[in-house]
Amino acid sequence: MRERSDHLSDEKLLLFADGEGSGRTERDIRGHLAACWSCRLRLRELEDAIAAVARMHRQTTDPCLPSPDGPRALLKARLRELAAASPQSSVRSGVNRLIGTAAAFALAGALLAVIWLRANSSEGNAIPRSTLTPGSVRSVTASELCRAPLASNVKVLPAIRREVFAEYGIPNAEPQAYEVDYLITPALGGGDDIRNLWPQPYSGSPWNAYVKDALENHLRGMVCSGQLDLATAQHEIAVNWVAAYKKYFHTRQPLPPHQGLQHESDE
Repeated sequence: MRERSDHLSDEKLLLFADGEGSGRTERDIRGHLAACWSCRLRLRELEDAIAAVARMHRQTTDPCLPSPDGPRALLKARLRELAAASPQSSVRSGVNRLIGTAAAFALAGALLAVIWLRANSSEGNAIPRSTLTPGSVRSVTASELCRAPLASNVKVLPAIRREVFAEYGIPNAEPQAYEVDYLITPALGGGDDIRNLWPQPYSGSPWNAYVKDALENHLRGMVCSGQLDLATAQHEIAVNWVAAYKKYFHTRQPLPPHQGLQHESDE
């Protein structure tokens, strides 16, 4: 299928995702999405971003901000008890204890929010920019891929590596610190195209190039054993390979290398 060159704007994709487009506009967008792989990927990314924000709101904001009615009533009742049982100084001491408890809860909520944001920031840094690396695939079937011997990725030429680093705004990066990696590995039908390449760091995040290699081998094994459709594997690794790792390895964190290999052999 030939990909469309006139891509939809993020504004149009968001309106479409929210169901706010008119009948004709919605039909036009559906027709474009049917023919444009890049726009389908971008729509999925926007939907995933919206879902992530909603999850963060529930996990960090909602639990830390309960309805004020119950705590307010409890505070008033406790203050009345303190006033009836002891002098004014005891009331002041009780209020200070209540304030200290509230501050401790607020601090705990803030720390949880920081931990959550750091974890998700680490994951975000491990995923390439969709505008620069949407991924590309070759015209090949699963049976053709699986009949061919598994080989290492084609070595990226130095000139292409320099171009990739320049696109990502790090022209002077230390080459040994990065793997100029294929987003969709050639072993899964990935194309030998700069749109399928990005500089993936070996360190700085637990979601590094070694972890992605384990996912690529695992997905190829699933495709070749008939457990997973090739197009699905390509799509999921292109949209968010970290999410795909969590899904297919059934974990929230990268597995140690020996566990990842054991998991692959078990499938």
